Amino acid sequence: MIALAIKLILAHFIGDFLLQPQKWVTHKEAYKHKSKYLYFHILVHLGALLFVLQANFKYWLGILIIIVSHYIIDVIKLNLKSKINSRLLFGLDQLAHIIILGLVLRIYEPVTFNFKLFYKTEILLFVTSIIGITYVSLIIMKTIISKWDLKEYTEEASLEKAGAYIGMLERLFVFAFVITQHWEGIGFLIAAKSVFRFGDLSKAKDRKLTEYILIGTLLSFGLAIIFGVTFNYIKDLI
Repeated sequence: MIALAIKLILAHFIGDFLLQPQKWVTHKEAYKHKSKYLYFHILVHLGALLFVLQANFKYWLGILIIIVSHYIIDVIKLNLKSKINSRLLFGLDQLAHIIILGLVLRIYEPVTFNFKLFYKTEILLFVTSIIGITYVSLIIMKTIISKWDLKEYTEEASLEKAGAYIGMLERLFVFAFVITQHWEGIGFLIAAKSVFRFGDLSKAKDRKLTEYILIGTLLSFGLAIIFGVTFNYIKDLI
């Protein structure tokens, strides 16, 4: 089952990403189902499937399902391009393709999935920790830092919600380093962040901004470490 799943995903990656030039994407978006590159794209997928499956005739039904569904999904996506957020559309498009691959996999390799796995204590603990170090920690930090008003700095040009996402990512990295017992990775992360922040601090030459960033960084790393250590402690008790 795993071998076939890897082959199907590999073929999808080759066809949808590796061998799909931007020129094809642009042309497809402009001409939709009339674009010749849409059909080139489908042929590339067919070739990728035949290659990874070694042209084994027993997979003909699966290949047919994947190719036909891929064409239909792509046509729908192209027609919805101007109506739906591109990021959401991309996610839905890839999800649809993955679902089709899963259905094809089920045809050849019957899969039984035990939903009780989701309710195992270890899984629930992990999910709780992930939510804790992302959204819960974000709210905690906002609440603590809100007592300081630094609008003169936050009004500068910046990507929308970039700070929140960067904070979530850094806490996820710290959490991963802690639960895998790679504490040295945290030091590397702090050093990397210091390098990137040096430009902001040297430009501002303001002690308040320096202290503000330092407090935010220590809070972020501290919360991630607390969640990581707690995760390891509770996991050992289970």
